[in-house]
Amino acid sequence: MPLHRFFVPKDLYTPADKSALAEAITEVYAILPKFYVVVLFIELDSTNFYLAGKSSDRMVRINVEHLARNFDHSDSARKRQFMARYEAALAPFTEARGIDWEVQIVDCDRELWNINGMAPPEGNSEEEQIWRKENRAVPPEEIKAMKAAGKY
Repeated sequence: MPLHRFFVPKDLYTPADKSALAEAITEVYAILPKFYVVVLFIELDSTNFYLAGKSSDRMVRINVEHLARNFDHSDSARKRQFMARYEAALAPFTEARGIDWEVQIVDCDRELWNINGMAPPEGNSEEEQIWRKENRAVPPEEIKAMKAAGKY
């Protein structure tokens, strides 16, 4: 899953803003099952949010963990292309509002990731496509039954 943690000053975003931002982030990952994308908003009051040693109410810190897919560490162009897509999704909620922001993305070990106790299917596999279409983690025995019933 890509896990997105938004550390934000309390009340910076409305519930509608949060929903729209989560949708925009999810669209960045169009090749993944949508349920893989998790966006958390961690609100902090101004006495718990500091920038350059000063309390801040106009700064957003975004920490992203990639699990489902990892970048080829030697492919700088692809990484920068992803960052451009990600920044475009953020822009209406940051730059357009005069809010400062910082993004950090970390690739994590896919072998140390389970969903509902299962190792997710390999990327771009038939099983992952079923998970994508069903928008949920589908146990192998259920996939087998779906195939036998002609659903897939």
